[in-house]
Amino acid sequence: MPETKTPRRRSSRRSEHVCCICARKRPEAEILPAALVRSNVAATIAAAAPSWDPAGFICRPCLNRFRAEFVRAEMEKDRGELTALEEEVMHSLHGGAIVTDDTNREFESSLTIGERIADKVAQFGGSWRFIIVFFGTMILWIIVNSIILLKNPFDPFPYILLNLGLSMLAAVQAPVILMSQNRQEDRDRLRAENDYQVNLKAELEIRAINEKLDQLVHQQWSHLLEIQQIQMEMIEDLTTRSS
Repeated sequence: MPETKTPRRRSSRRSEHVCCICARKRPEAEILPAALVRSNVAATIAAAAPSWDPAGFICRPCLNRFRAEFVRAEMEKDRGELTALEEEVMHSLHGGAIVTDDTNREFESSLTIGERIADKVAQFGGSWRFIIVFFGTMILWIIVNSIILLKNPFDPFPYILLNLGLSMLAAVQAPVILMSQNRQEDRDRLRAENDYQVNLKAELEIRAINEKLDQLVHQQWSHLLEIQQIQMEMIEDLTTRSS
């Protein structure tokens, strides 16, 4: 009888590779082939790390660190010194943290008592309730001083005291509304800064996702090649048996 070949069993344990930067063993899920690193990032790594090997592997923490350094260098080249917002994005990119904040809650927590009162006054002054109360008070004032108190009104026609009160109300209400509008501008600025941070972080993360997709394709081709080798061994066994 022809000799039957025993199929080779491949180890189910995930392989580990050594990072050429930190020289630590990392599992396959935490390491990336150096050939899949973008050329501009690879140039930054090669300039900073003499141990860089284009044919080796690099772990994700080291890769993220050099990504942040490359992005920082590019942004400084284009715009000069980084702003505080961009520094925060760089920190979050390196640490894997999120940058989205609840701007409304952050803004509300920083308001003083006077600013809260001003917002309430401005909110009441721009409502139908204020308009109804305002006209109701004027009509009642005119009725009391023109009909009820005919002999001795405390504010006879042309209602000078009423005009004085309206002038004082307008003089006080205008700056209060302006204060509230200024704080609304501050709220919009805080929201715009947060949106800028989120957009910048999203752009950098999309680049990282593209590299991860390249790695998945590379691993998929490796698995397909391994399966093909096993199939070739099986075909060879069948050919040997049939001969």
